[in-house]
Amino acid sequence: MNNIITIVQKELKNYFNSPIAYICVIFFLFLSSALFFWGFGFFLRNQADMRVFFSLMPWVFLFFAPAITMSLWAEERKSGTAEILLTLPFRDYEVVVGKFLASFILLICMVVLSFTLPIALSYLGDPDGGPIIGGYLGTFLLGGAYLAIGLFASTFTKDQISAFILGIAISFFLFFIGENFVLFAVPGFLVPVFKFLSLGWHFDSIGRGVIDLRDIAYYLSMIGFFLYMSIYSVESRKWR
Repeated sequence: MNNIITIVQKELKNYFNSPIAYICVIFFLFLSSALFFWGFGFFLRNQADMRVFFSLMPWVFLFFAPAITMSLWAEERKSGTAEILLTLPFRDYEVVVGKFLASFILLICMVVLSFTLPIALSYLGDPDGGPIIGGYLGTFLLGGAYLAIGLFASTFTKDQISAFILGIAISFFLFFIGENFVLFAVPGFLVPVFKFLSLGWHFDSIGRGVIDLRDIAYYLSMIGFFLYMSIYSVESRKWR
């Protein structure tokens, strides 16, 4: 556990000693708030809810999560510090989990700063707390899944841009396989499978305020699967 904490501290220091963390946080808050209040006509709808805000999160995280994780392994391999890191008395899973937790803490900071939106809504109207709580829970889980995917993508290349694009591609695929236009095009027996595998389908369910343990288990399983694949990728490259 101490080794994981050491890795988390190292990665957080790297984030906040560079412009990456500040740019991500500021741009996330500006973009999400601007789209929420002005891009989708919040004041014209005259409804005190955050459905529009949460509906934006799969799209926003589709780009922000790979941006956060693209350097976690790619930059280490490019600079040659990955080999040094893996020769230290750290197990591979400790390094992977530590890097993931550091990126997740940064994402939590980004999302927590948006709590000013429901506070503002409480002054403007009487919002329903259930969908807001469910939406934030879904946002954290969805963000964690995107980060795990982005971390996995970062293990394949020394180039951050390539890791960024690969992370977007995998996340995009897993999000869109549950969209209606995709489901209409596949055989009927595959529809439940595509829905179950879709990041977006489970997020929509939680975003409505319906907190189902199956949806939570799905996201935790996706995070665990891609972290395992990251560990396997790191181990295989190390032995090569």
